[in-house]
Amino acid sequence: MRPARATLFFDLDGTLIDSAIGITRCVAHALTQMAHPVPPQDELRRWIGPSLRTSFSPLLRDPVRVEQAVDHYRDRFETHGWAEHEVYPGIGDTVEALHADGYRLAVVTAKNEPHARKIVEHLPFGRRFDDVIGATADGRLSDKPELIAEALQRLGLQADECWMIGDRHMDIDGARHHGMRNIGVLWGFGGEAELRGAGADHLAAAPAELPVLLAA
Repeated sequence: MRPARATLFFDLDGTLIDSAIGITRCVAHALTQMAHPVPPQDELRRWIGPSLRTSFSPLLRDPVRVEQAVDHYRDRFETHGWAEHEVYPGIGDTVEALHADGYRLAVVTAKNEPHARKIVEHLPFGRRFDDVIGATADGRLSDKPELIAEALQRLGLQADECWMIGDRHMDIDGARHHGMRNIGVLWGFGGEAELRGAGADHLAAAPAELPVLLAA
């Protein structure tokens, strides 16, 4: 009998999908609604990964205005932003191969959970994920350590049974918080310096490298 495989927690934005267009347009919409200047595109791309409140707070400085901005963001995301993404080349084939090889798969993302579920349900390979764990609307769950803890509880797992796979330092920080093995991916929004600085166990330059790193 083949030994049980680990469970793999995949980040969503920057790992499974290139969601830059949808996220940055929704951020720009929210800030415009708040009569706040919209930062340059390069700066907006840094918003991909952290929770919305983490990113809005330094700009708006008022908790009430932050919540208003989050609501404006979500309004546009529900109508347009959720569909404004592209699947990274090769990631679908890799997800299918990992599933076929016996790995259990889940998505763990700082994106609002209903939005994340809607996106994953529409992915060609979305049915391969046993669950989608995302942020709560009230912000109670929003940072990766909390989200990973929620995923472990929901799925009845221990950290040493799992890997976290993501493109930003938050993914690596969350994994290391739990003593979880991890892989930083280089096709997303973080980059090699950020992931190495966070202490990533491994780096993958392309989705096809994931099965090799997991089996090593």
